[in-house]
Amino acid sequence: MQDTRMESFERRKTDDHLAEDAWSDSLRGTIIPDKGWTQHYDLVKEMGDCHASMGDYPRARQCYDRAAELAPDEAGPYVGLGVIHLQSGELDEAETAFRVACRLDPKSSKALCGLAMAAQRRGQDQRAFDGYLKTLEIDSDEMTALLGLFQVSCRMGSFGQIIRYLELYLEMHPGDLSVMFSLAALYRRDGRLQRSRELLERIMLLDPGHAEAQNLLEEIDHSRVESIDRRTTCLNPMG
Repeated sequence: MQDTRMESFERRKTDDHLAEDAWSDSLRGTIIPDKGWTQHYDLVKEMGDCHASMGDYPRARQCYDRAAELAPDEAGPYVGLGVIHLQSGELDEAETAFRVACRLDPKSSKALCGLAMAAQRRGQDQRAFDGYLKTLEIDSDEMTALLGLFQVSCRMGSFGQIIRYLELYLEMHPGDLSVMFSLAALYRRDGRLQRSRELLERIMLLDPGHAEAQNLLEEIDHSRVESIDRRTTCLNPMG
């Protein structure tokens, strides 16, 4: 019995060494030094993120696969793989990876956002809308989800939810001019001209050369003048 256990242990050790040799072989000829870091989940995952950000998807995939071996209960590597598939237009594979990440961590805002992005790519606006909302309920600071929700809201003609989350984001990032302008444009579309004007004036104080804010201010002023003229005409129909 003891001999059997020893043989099993030796086989396991041999399998581990073979896996390590295969991983080390994959690093040869690259700029990546193999100095023991391949045993550390955080470092391998980080290297995968780095390769993915540079568009080197084959090496990123290698790193994410290795990270998943080192920490099979972590959602991060599957989020990374999902992003790679999404960028490559492989929507089925992307959704599978993001779903695995969600099973491992139901509160993973990045995995939920990934599923919403895949739905948006498929033209499933309502599903994408719901997914972005779930993401923002977990992390209201998730800029990708905010942008996605804004795009989907514009297509669906539903702006109540996106206004709320843009307001929350702006509270945390009061100097973000792009979010400030988007919110001002939505206020104007929603008929809240005074609030829109206040935001646009703030933008002009921070960036006097902001042409889009200046144009929208002029449109609001023009609308107000027309509204006053119409009211005056109604009160004095004979001129």
